[in-house]
Amino acid sequence: MDRNTIVGFLLIFGVMLLWTQLSAPSAEQIAEQRYQDSIANVVTTPGAVAAAPTPATYVPDTSAQGVALANSTYGAFAPRASTAAKEVTLENDLLKLTFSSLGGRITKAEMKTYDKLVIGEDKEEIRSKVQLLENPGNEWTYKLPATGAAGGFVNTGSLPFEVQQSGNSITFTAPAQGGGYFQQLYTLGDDYTIDYAVTTSGLAAATGAIEALELKWVNYLGKIERNVQYEQQNSLTYWKELDENPDYVSASGEDTEISDGRVVWVSNTNQFFNSSLVAADVPFASATMKSAVEAEDSPDLKRLETMLSIPMNANAGTANYKFYVGPNEFERLQAVGSDLEDIIPFGWSLFGTVNRWIIRPIFSFLSKYIGSAGLIILTLTVLIKLALYPLTYKMLHSQAKMQALKPRMAKMKEKFKDDAQAQQMETMKVYREYGVNPAGGCMPMVLQMPIWFALYRFFPASIEFRQKSFLWATDLSSYDVFAQLPFEIPFYGDHISMFTLLWVVTTIIYTYYNSKMMDMGQMASNPALKYMQYGMPVMFLFFFNSFAAGLTVYLVFSNVFNIAQTLITKNFIINHEKIEAGLVKKKAQPKKKSGFGARLEEALKQQQAAAAKKKGS
Repeated sequence: MDRNTIVGFLLIFGVMLLWTQLSAPSAEQIAEQRYQDSIANVVTTPGAVAAAPTPATYVPDTSAQGVALANSTYGAFAPRASTAAKEVTLENDLLKLTFSSLGGRITKAEMKTYDKLVIGEDKEEIRSKVQLLENPGNEWTYKLPATGAAGGFVNTGSLPFEVQQSGNSITFTAPAQGGGYFQQLYTLGDDYTIDYAVTTSGLAAATGAIEALELKWVNYLGKIERNVQYEQQNSLTYWKELDENPDYVSASGEDTEISDGRVVWVSNTNQFFNSSLVAADVPFASATMKSAVEAEDSPDLKRLETMLSIPMNANAGTANYKFYVGPNEFERLQAVGSDLEDIIPFGWSLFGTVNRWIIRPIFSFLSKYIGSAGLIILTLTVLIKLALYPLTYKMLHSQAKMQALKPRMAKMKEKFKDDAQAQQMETMKVYREYGVNPAGGCMPMVLQMPIWFALYRFFPASIEFRQKSFLWATDLSSYDVFAQLPFEIPFYGDHISMFTLLWVVTTIIYTYYNSKMMDMGQMASNPALKYMQYGMPVMFLFFFNSFAAGLTVYLVFSNVFNIAQTLITKNFIINHEKIEAGLVKKKAQPKKKSGFGARLEEALKQQQAAAAKKKGS
């Protein structure tokens, strides 16, 4: 591994480390959130755990006092005595939805084909079906003006609706005095998409004139994946304004975002699942999104709160939406429309483009013919390496030219061994005479960086790798556990990732081989640089130990392929005699100094003269 390669790797490591630090919550944010949680969840018995609240159940009170209280609470929407809260369900082959007539909302969405995996106290894997929207603290409530109600409003979250179910549709109706009503209609299709319609009819007498409805949506995101830290970083609220690119609320700490423009959709996302409300005809007039990280010992990751303004007429109005509750499958989200697929954290700009439109389609194509995700990664590695081989060949060819210059450089350094500045000037002169670019081995690596960064985001974001096994790894979207440690090592973790260790070993082997082929004069004069080339993989060991196994599997395959590619190219493809003859021919040609090269050489001469004058005096 030469100096240029080391610089390239240091740049990659530095950017990854910076990204990790910026996306992690600060100590102050975590402390403040824990303080707020301790206030909200007071435990009276020492050592006891606060029980989760249970859903409220409406039981009509038909007494005179009860009727008076209902009139005060609900005003013109005071429910009839026969209206009682109950649960109803809709389901298809993929999804089972549970609704409550109290508020007319979804209280649980079960993914029939996806399992939740969490690690128990004894480090065992605990599996159950993935459930979304199931937290008792969730809210889905409209703020309706209501004559006669205390405060002038009624919150539909505590309002019992009349229920009518027909086939795959459920209608929740809240009748009002004067014959009007407020209605919610849910229709489940054959996938994860629910057609959702909100209707007001004849409500002017009960509500007065209104131009918009306010919807409050509170969603606690539960822990679903093994790697809780990474899942929390990728669990957040996305939204998209009309004719704008999607945006998101901060991934760490507490944050609030306000959109005054028309909003097409809002999506509450876990790492691999989401609940999204998408406007089918009329966008939301405005939206306010809040995000707060839950305490480390909480069963939830975050509390997401969204306030939406829905344009609506009191007498006759219907707003149609699509409610997607399901996995982050690219094609399904793309079919919903309005760029909803952008909630998958493939990355932005160039890296996201590479993942969405190059790597992902290749993986999808390969998955049609290869059943093992690990073998798909191997095939993907080979395809990428073959596609990048022209850059690799250029790098190896440049290294071969540098290697051919080693005897000449050794003589020059021996001649000027006591004059470092003369060495620098003569080194530039040798490179120019023989037409060798010392940065030629660095540029191909820099040009490959978009692929590396894209894959860094691709593996932990692609649901196709979720809970897919390969050798000892049980989930390629999370870290592999070859051995569980009885203790935790700071910055490393409580497990050993064998794929990470294999990557470190193969990187050291590849580095050692390259060091034998390169001019190590600079490293000999700088021992720190020599040891750094072997220390860098050890630094990455701590970084990758808890990262997605899919990436470290790729890195291992990539190293093995690099070693084989280097050996074959240098020993069987590159003609070293031809390179030597080319260097001799290049030296014999007349040279034309570039403006920059001439100025740099003149500056070195002046420095050398100044140093000689100072030494003589």
